[in-house]
Amino acid sequence: MDYSKWDHIEVSDDEDDTHPNIDTPSLFKWRHEARVQRMEEMKGKTDAVDAEKKRVAAKLKEVQDRVKKEEQKGGDNLTELKKSLTEVEKAAKEVDKKRRALDDEKKKQPQNVDTLSRDGFSKTILNTAPKPKEEDLTEEEREKKMKQFVKDNQKLIKEYGMIRKFDDSKKFLMEGNTHLASEETANYLVIWCLDLEMEDKHELMCHVAHQCICMQYLLELAKQLECDPRACISSFFTKIQVADEEYKAAFYSELDAFKQRIVKRAKEKIEEAMEEERLERLGPGGLDPADVFESLPESMRKCFESQDIGMLQQIIKELPEEEARHHMKRCVDSGLWCPATDDPATSTEDGFVKKEDEAEEEEIYDEVK
Repeated sequence: MDYSKWDHIEVSDDEDDTHPNIDTPSLFKWRHEARVQRMEEMKGKTDAVDAEKKRVAAKLKEVQDRVKKEEQKGGDNLTELKKSLTEVEKAAKEVDKKRRALDDEKKKQPQNVDTLSRDGFSKTILNTAPKPKEEDLTEEEREKKMKQFVKDNQKLIKEYGMIRKFDDSKKFLMEGNTHLASEETANYLVIWCLDLEMEDKHELMCHVAHQCICMQYLLELAKQLECDPRACISSFFTKIQVADEEYKAAFYSELDAFKQRIVKRAKEKIEEAMEEERLERLGPGGLDPADVFESLPESMRKCFESQDIGMLQQIIKELPEEEARHHMKRCVDSGLWCPATDDPATSTEDGFVKKEDEAEEEEIYDEVK
């Protein structure tokens, strides 16, 4: 075996012995650039010689064919053509000599990382997660799916919602809870945040909101990569911690905006609930019994609080008739007072006993009918 080719090996980036005053990385870089430049120069020379050899070979074949044809015809240009053939053959020998000289020069050059070995074959395999399938569900089916998911995973979702650190969230999801990386989890966290704010638990709402935005960002990353959200859990929680300031600023800006939307929506829902409750309280005349009760004289309020009908009748007698009728009509319209409907002598508008002339007119009207 001839091991002489291993006597001269040029390696530019794994030498340890350098002078302490020399910048080792710069030295290695310079050596590497010099080696690459020499290799490019040698390649240029080789390409030039190969091109010249190809050109001379084509010329030689052309002259040989012309000499052969001229010999068959016995033409007068045979001598001149043979002279041209001799010159071309001489040029071909010169080219061969240059090629051998280049080969010898290559052999004398030290071996390096690019010439010691070559790829036997090259193969690239990309492992891509399958694209998530979009479910074509109706609104009713989506709602049913959401309810079932929450029923099966509510405890785990709330446990995730109480986590704060990115690493802890990543660990929790990766350890058997990857199925929580879903739209259902994000939707439930939004509803939970809204409920907490309506219960006046603002600090806890802010805590859960952080986890909600994390889940929404994870789902958005999966959407951009067109892959299953479960495959993005590790990459997202790693990315958010090493991301540039612009990405982090966008994350926390979205978190603040989300909390503001929750606070606003919670206030609206509370107002809507109060209005709905008020509408349910309205009496037959469209008045709110709470508002009417506050507008009554204090003596009448005490009667309603104690539910003392006798006292109420006595106070009504003491009040001016017009004022008493005004208050009692409002009580009837709000439902605070329900006059007897089976007594024809009692007015259904204010609960007062009808006057004799009103009763007589009603009897005449009934007779005419």
